[in-house]
Order: sequence, then C-alpha cells, then structure tokens
Amino acid sequence: MLWTRPPAMPDYAQARSDWRSSEAWLRDRHGRLLDMIRVDYSVRRLDWVPIDKVAPEVREAVVAGEDRRFRTHGGVDWAGMVGSAWAGLHSRHARGASTLTMQLAGFVAPELGEPGTRGLRGKLRQIRAAHAIEAAWSKDQILEAYLNLAAFRGENQGIGAASWALFGKAPAMLDQDQALLLAAQLPAPQADAGRIARRACRIGKRPDCTMMLAQAEGMVARMQSGADDPNLAPHLAVRLLAEPGQTVTTTLDAGVQAVAATALRHQLLGLGGERARDGAVIVVDNRTGDVLAYVGGVDGGSSTAAHVDNAAAPRQAGSTLKPFLYGQTIERGYLTAASILDDLPVELDTASGLYVPKDYDHQYKGPVSVRTALAGSLNVPAVRALLVDGVEDFRDRLWDLGYRGLTEDGNYYGFSLALGSAEVTLLEQAAAYRALADAGYYRPLRLRLDDPVGRRRAVMTSGAAWIVDDILADANARSVTFGLDSALRLPFWAAAKTGTSKAMRDNWCVGFSDRFTVAVWVGNAEGDSMTHVSGTSGAAPIWREIMLALHRDRPGRAPAMVPQVHARMVRFAGAVEPARAEYFLGNTGQTILAQAPATARRPHIVSPVSGSVYALDPDIPTGRQRIRFAAVGVSAGQRWRLDRRDLGEATESPTILPPPGAHRLALIGRDGKAEDQILFTIK
Repeated sequence: MLWTRPPAMPDYAQARSDWRSSEAWLRDRHGRLLDMIRVDYSVRRLDWVPIDKVAPEVREAVVAGEDRRFRTHGGVDWAGMVGSAWAGLHSRHARGASTLTMQLAGFVAPELGEPGTRGLRGKLRQIRAAHAIEAAWSKDQILEAYLNLAAFRGENQGIGAASWALFGKAPAMLDQDQALLLAAQLPAPQADAGRIARRACRIGKRPDCTMMLAQAEGMVARMQSGADDPNLAPHLAVRLLAEPGQTVTTTLDAGVQAVAATALRHQLLGLGGERARDGAVIVVDNRTGDVLAYVGGVDGGSSTAAHVDNAAAPRQAGSTLKPFLYGQTIERGYLTAASILDDLPVELDTASGLYVPKDYDHQYKGPVSVRTALAGSLNVPAVRALLVDGVEDFRDRLWDLGYRGLTEDGNYYGFSLALGSAEVTLLEQAAAYRALADAGYYRPLRLRLDDPVGRRRAVMTSGAAWIVDDILADANARSVTFGLDSALRLPFWAAAKTGTSKAMRDNWCVGFSDRFTVAVWVGNAEGDSMTHVSGTSGAAPIWREIMLALHRDRPGRAPAMVPQVHARMVRFAGAVEPARAEYFLGNTGQTILAQAPATARRPHIVSPVSGSVYALDPDIPTGRQRIRFAAVGVSAGQRWRLDRRDLGEATESPTILPPPGAHRLALIGRDGKAEDQILFTIK
C-alpha cells in the first residue's frame, strides 16, 4: 500500500481554483471585456470553460476516442485494460488503457504522468488516484476538468485555447467534424494532419476520409493565437495587467472607448500616413474624474512605433498651457479679460540668447484684448502675460494642476513656457482641463474602478476658472485666428483649446462640456514632423466627433455665473475691438479700455538687446553695416549716449557702426541720469 500510494487528489473546487489563465483580462466598468494580453508564455490557457459551454459533439467525440465506457466504470476500465494487453501481445492496434479519470489524475498531480511512470507501480498509483477522484467528483466534473487541462496542438492547453486557436470560435460553437479533429489530437497533439484526420475518421466511423483530411490540413495551416478579444484598449492593458489570470476592472466604458477609437481611426485615415500617422484620446467624466476612454493609439500607418502608448508619452504642450497662464493673471488681478496686450514683435534677452516669439501665422494683430489673445491663441500676448505673472509662479501653478513632468525651476523653461515648451502627457492634459470644467478644483483621474476617489482641491479661484471657460467657449473671440465655422464650434456649449508644438511635431485639442472632458493628440510617434496639419485640421475634428457622440442624448450646458464674477459693458478707445459685455472679478471692472500712451511707459531700450554680440561680415562693405538703436516709452528731452558720446534725441532711431570692442548704450533722462542701459560687443 505504501509502495503504490499516490499523492493526495484535490477536489473539483480546488482544481478549478488552481487554474491560472496565461492571459490577463481588462474589463470596463460594466464588466464587458475590453482587452486581453498574454502574460505567461510557457503555455497558452484561456478562461476555464464549464461543461455546459462545450458543444455536446465535443464531449461525445472525446469520450468515444479516449474512454468509451467512461460513464459506467469507477475510474478504471478493466475490460479496456485486458483488451489493450491482448492487442499488444498480438501486435495489433490498441487504444490506450488509461481512462479519462486516470489521465486527469496525471494532470492534477504531474508526478503521476511523468516519463518513466508507465511501469507497474506507476499504473497502480494512477489507478488508486483515479478511484479517489471518482469517489469525490461527478462524471461531468471529471470530463469538464479533463477538457480544460488536456494539451492540444501547439502551445494550447484546454478546450478554450484550442477552440479559438484552431477554429476561431468558442467551444460551444464547434460542429461535429471540428469536435472529431480536437478529440483526434489528444494522444499526439503535434501529429501531422494526415494522422489526425485518420484518427478522427476512426473515432467518427467515417468510411471516406477525404473531407476530413482537407479540414485537418486547413486547421493546421490557420493556427492562430487569437481569442474572443475585442482589442479595444491594448495600451492600457499593457499598463495595468501584469499577472497571469488577472482581471482588472477599469473605469472605462466600452461604448465610449469604441467611439473614441473609431473617431481617431477615421481622422488618421483621412489625413494619410504622409501627414500624420498616430494619435491618442482620453475621455473623462467631469463629475467623478473617471476615465471613460483611454486610446493610446490605433492600428494605422506607424510602422515602428505602433506599441507606443501615446496617451502617456511626454510631448511638448504647445498653446494648451495658455488658459492656465491667463487664469492665474486674472485671478491675481494683474489682467482682466478686457485688458489690452500688444501683439507686436518683441525681443527678450535670456540666459541662452535672444528669444523672439512669433504667432502661428507669422502675422501680428496689434493691440488685442486678453479675450481675443487667449481664444485666438496668439503667442506674443501670452509671453507678455508671462512677463506680468512671472515664470516661476506659472511653473508652480502648472505643477499644482498635475503636470508632474515640470521638475525644473522656472528659469530652466524661461519665457517659452507661455507657449508650451514643457513636455506633458495627454492624461495630464485631461486632468488639468477637467479642473477648469470643475470651477478650478483639481482631482486625480481614476483608471481602475477600485482606485480610491482622489481628494478634490482648489487650484484656481472659481471666478477666474469661469472667465477662462467663457473665453474658451467664445466662437466670436477665436474667429480672429480660426474663423467663425471651425471644428471647435459645436451646436451646444463647449470650451476648447488647440495647440501645436515646435516644428509641427505635436497637435493637441483639449476641451470640455459640463459633463465630459475630451483630450486629443495627433502626431507621429517616431517624433518626425507632420505636414500640412494644424490645430483645427488635425486633432480638433476628432474632438468634435467624440463630443457630438457623447452629447447626442443631452447637449452641453453653459455653467452658471459664479458670485465672484460680474458683467459690465466695455468699450475700447481707438476702436481696438467692438464694444461688448465683459466679465470681471470683484472690483477689477472697467468701462473704457485704452492702450497706455508711449509717454506713460518706462523708457526701455529694445535694440540692441543687452548682451548681443555682433560680428562684422568681411563680404559686406564696412560702410553698409550698421546697428539700429531703438527704444520705447521715450519722450522729448531724453537722449542717447554710447559709451561717453552723445548721439542725440532718444525719440530718433539712429543707425551707426561702433568700433570693435565692448560698448555701453544708455538712455539719459532730463536729470542727466541713466534710465536704461545695455551692453553689447562688436567683433
């Protein structure tokens, strides 16, 4: 008894709970399958398949081929053993003597089925193990476990993996011929098509095996690794799934995910691979902060970067950071939505050299209001707003809004931070814009349904957020740049901002209604520039299509005005802009807006820029090389002084060529004191 004692046999419940799929599963908030990925590469297993989900033809074929007295014996087919021994003695073909129950014992206790266990002791241990299983399990449980644990062709273990890999369908949908082909594999899963077909015909008692041979050859040729995988969120699946058999329930909604992926795919096909190949979409529920769609990319033109998760990849933000800059200046009372900013050329001296911001269309609009500057995404006014706000303070505001890639101090980014030189992710963009939609309150986004709900914290006053939202929803204000009928204009209230990074590498559109925030990125994952793609022709059409689909049951509604905001009629001196009703915080309201006259501005040298180095060109005659001196805010009585030499009235802009060397240029006031001065060098 000790010599033949088998290992302890588990009961059915234990065998099923020990099952681990080689896949991991990603489900939406309603339990619907979004995606599955292979985690264990030693063998391919899918979900455990209950016996009632296996076609009756499969059950009958397996019993007929492996153990035809399965329903009547107690674990050991003694008659079959005798017949097998008799056939062996007479050199005839014989079915194996092991029953389904004995084979199952080898599956649940591998030491019983290892090589070298076919001798007398091995058989006796299998017999005792089979008796133990039959005493505790029902016949249906034995057959179910056998079908799930048996090895099939290739790397497939279990009826689920075999059915999908060999026939591309669920086990419940298999027909009789397919059932016979599966049963025929069990003694030798890697046998050639001819051998499998002959055994299938023998099990099914088919006199003509021609058709079966053709089906077997087709089965072997079209082996696939697929299963019933909707492949809706492959990038998120890679991000969240790590363990074999793991199931993660996300906050996503399969319907919203499909809408977002379809909109992205349509737009990329329309743009063509020569213009832009990749994109990503995030959709957020404004109320909860739950991510409803996470599209890191779609199958398309990208040949080398299809697996890049573009929703999580850092990219230059472009103009999408401007709403937060203007929001901070409005909140602090530095600017209002009606304040006038110059959209005129400006040169700024920085530690790394001269910084000369330009607008997207390389045209300048002159004096414009903050409303027009933000809605029309004008660059020069944004840089002027940053000069008022301060780079360090703006960088800190972005950090509070969840842009955690900004790990350097403000000096590192400089004035270009106003134009989005920092790198951000699409997920960060969605979270920050959701804060604008939620009256200035930030809350971390959720991807898993079991993640805790993040704390809601204020990052911007509700009044400033409301004014920024109103500007971003103002189609008339954005018409200066985008026209009246752009993709950003919807038949209901919605706020949106586009952005394009340096060298046309990244194109963004991020916006929101009262219910949803949608963030879109379009570009090339390999990092090369797009061609002929702008904010309204790249990402914006995707944003529009998704927003229309999300609001087909109820249009977006404008947020109610918050108590901190009041409206006032304003007019602009010099007809800079038409008179209109404008919104202000507290006591910042004004009725007349005008540019400050030059005489009211601090005198400031604008050319040359301090620290400039000029090198004479030997190919140009010296007499034709000059430097122009220019200043703003000067008035009569102020004079130029170069080193110790008087150059005349500062209201003039002389052009001269100083001798080689270092020079000091100063603006001298009526009192003889320098009101501004710079250093430059001639080589």
